[in-house]
Amino acid sequence: MTRTRFRKLLRTPRASRRLILVPLLISLLLSGNGTARIAPHATETRTPLSAQARLSAADDAFVEDLSEHTFRYFSEQADPQTGLVRDRARTDNSAMDENHRDVASIAATGFGLTALCIATERNWIDADEARNRVRRTLRFFAFRASQQRGWFYHWMDARTGARRWNSEVSSIDTALLLGGILTARGRFSRDREIVRLATLIYERIDFQWMLNKHPLLLAHGWRPETGFLKPRWDTYSEDTILYLLAIGSPSHPISPRSWRALKRTAYSYGGYTYVTAPGVPLFMHQYAHAWVDYRNRRETTGKVQTDYFINSIHATRAHRIFCIDLASEFPGYGANVWGITASDSINGYVAWGGPPRDPAIDGTVVPCAAGGSLMFTPDIAVPALREMRERFGARVYGRYGFVDAFNPTSGWTDTDVIGIDAGITLLSAENARTGNVWRWFMRNREINKAMRLVGLRRNTSS
Repeated sequence: MTRTRFRKLLRTPRASRRLILVPLLISLLLSGNGTARIAPHATETRTPLSAQARLSAADDAFVEDLSEHTFRYFSEQADPQTGLVRDRARTDNSAMDENHRDVASIAATGFGLTALCIATERNWIDADEARNRVRRTLRFFAFRASQQRGWFYHWMDARTGARRWNSEVSSIDTALLLGGILTARGRFSRDREIVRLATLIYERIDFQWMLNKHPLLLAHGWRPETGFLKPRWDTYSEDTILYLLAIGSPSHPISPRSWRALKRTAYSYGGYTYVTAPGVPLFMHQYAHAWVDYRNRRETTGKVQTDYFINSIHATRAHRIFCIDLASEFPGYGANVWGITASDSINGYVAWGGPPRDPAIDGTVVPCAAGGSLMFTPDIAVPALREMRERFGARVYGRYGFVDAFNPTSGWTDTDVIGIDAGITLLSAENARTGNVWRWFMRNREINKAMRLVGLRRNTSS
């Protein structure tokens, strides 16, 4: 299975999924401040939502080491001329096979642009070098990269920008790229060229065209050979960043009613109820939050008025309990060894998740599931990541931080690191510690405008 991939799987729950889908509206569960009246699991603790994570000195040193190692991926795997970030790399930076060599991901490039902002702030890279890298990347996307109505191909040759793997012009991957572009515009707001190029790239994107004649729902993408892809972004997922960018577009906006057109399903597990598409990989609750600051906001329109930050906290805590419950079948899982999200496996790339139970689950642990949750639940994510490194050592932790996946039950360990999985770990870690990525991205007025238009207002009772 290629990674062009699992997003089409998000729509159809498998018949074998066994847990109960709760047919209750979340509005019945919400209290006045937008948080669900749900008792935490006996082993859980609550974390403040209004402040950054309070890490011990030892925990902070660990997260710093993890973040700096992870940044190395984006430093070494970005082409020096185009700025495109390779989709994956060997853990030791040895040569990839011919089919994967120099294949870049525009989503990974969005994470990479954000990584440069983080590295500048933390003095891992000279500020002038970082700005020059950002400029070269934006020049490439502004003037050289193939695009259709402003949208970019999912996979490109890192050196030339040529289309790879016959990939689609991807709406969600362009949105994740734009997350990085607008973060750079916010971080380097005094650099006129960065601001000008970022604005050009954003304003060129024709969001109305990607509707493909639907009044509200955006298509997954487009191919020159066959036209628009049939699937649409029609359920709550990582697509919320795509819709906010589209609704806030200064040049080609779509209707704010698109936000309410997304299907939202209430699901319960382990004492937590949250909006999701049952069985999806955990990254669905992470990617948009890497850039968009949903903290202390809830919807003020519609029957279900959701606080999406709390929603992701509940999804993460439920997922950990789900993994602990799998320990009877796969003893490698435990209170501090947990996490299943789309990743490599001994059988190739798998779009697994849960709850409910995916039949493909084989005991594999994916570190970025906990890594991408640092901004939500540092109290359970940091101990998990520390235990993984301490217990399994160099087998799972190396040049670029964690390997993409490993199986403590069978002994299998991946040979690769995947750019988007490294990226969500790095951005989530920075948000947990400083909130910087949120701060830089939210400097873009278009996003704040979109949040107002869809009714995401600050919760004054927080």
